[in-house]
Amino acid sequence: MKAVCWHGRHDLRVDDVPDPSIINPHDAIVRVTSTAICGSDLHIYNGWVPGMRRGDILGHEFMGEIVAIGRGCEQLAVGDRVIVMCAIACGRCWFCKHDQFSACDNSNPARSQQVLEIAYGHAGAAVYGHSQLFGGYSGGQAEYVRVPFADVGCVRVPRELTDEQVLLVTDVLPTAYQAVEACAIQPGDAVAVFGAGAVGLLAIHCALAAGADKVIAIDNVPARLAMAAQQGAIIVDETHRDMLPRLAELTGGRGPDACIDAVGREAHGSGYDTVKQTLRMETDRPSALRKAIMACRKGGTVAIAGAYTGFVDRFPIGAAFMKGLRLALGQTHVHRYAKPLLERVLARELDPSFVITHRLRLDDIPAAYAMFDGKHDGCVKVIARV
Repeated sequence: MKAVCWHGRHDLRVDDVPDPSIINPHDAIVRVTSTAICGSDLHIYNGWVPGMRRGDILGHEFMGEIVAIGRGCEQLAVGDRVIVMCAIACGRCWFCKHDQFSACDNSNPARSQQVLEIAYGHAGAAVYGHSQLFGGYSGGQAEYVRVPFADVGCVRVPRELTDEQVLLVTDVLPTAYQAVEACAIQPGDAVAVFGAGAVGLLAIHCALAAGADKVIAIDNVPARLAMAAQQGAIIVDETHRDMLPRLAELTGGRGPDACIDAVGREAHGSGYDTVKQTLRMETDRPSALRKAIMACRKGGTVAIAGAYTGFVDRFPIGAAFMKGLRLALGQTHVHRYAKPLLERVLARELDPSFVITHRLRLDDIPAAYAMFDGKHDGCVKVIARV
């Protein structure tokens, strides 16, 4: 089969690789019909994710049709059309039983757990196509994928919904929704969203649906700001020096009731962080997070949807403490949200497909990474039909 494989920083290729097979009785094999490039895939593309091996298959946002199942699968059948959750969860451990699926104890192999326990204190769930540290599982930018714990990770989708309507329920829509849910939006609230990429745009969409009085989009890419405005957001160009006073002005002097960091580890705007990350003296660039903490009103919430993986400098913990901010962060428990969000998409209450700007084929994905990373041609979200 064909698959998008990593061969080094900025070196992705479509290779011919062996077809996957059933290894465990709880496995399924999915023939991929649609897949996507996620913003966190760019961290791999740009060389910031350790533990990659030459030939690793990328991608964690995908869906398709089940073509084979192990004898232990009880909820699925060959021919089912499914979305596949981006993280891998067993459904049986303490964390899964408490709906904390991204903290699953059983999906990450022991060798990966040992490294993550040193780095983080505890290991979390595995993720498709996201390095040997997160399980080493082959990803979904391929013609076929082996899905472990398939009864838990595969969710059937209604035939009347298109791939474009449901594909993003695998990751970026739940990620945005979890951040908005953490904001506990009340009538009259103002929410500031830092970053108007796919997650940021979906956070704007969800925040307005949740009843926010105003949503403010902060970015520096005109195409993204235009899309945010189309969703009903107030636009603030972060290149302007008066960004924080502008946010105060828009919120009656108090500051936003909630701020969402939808950027993460590769935020722009700070030469200090860029240099230190390049020298591996810090692993992430938290410039968007610093701004969110400084902008948020006293007693407000800062929800972190952008991915961070290591250590940052000049973190304004004093501001967060003295202002009494509530910080909400973490890998998304995508399994928790999949079925409720599918119901809302079916009811036309949410439609994540508006963030899709480029529709390509599997062979085009390596070139699409460069376009997406450079924010060329108004690129916000790439999907590929397989």
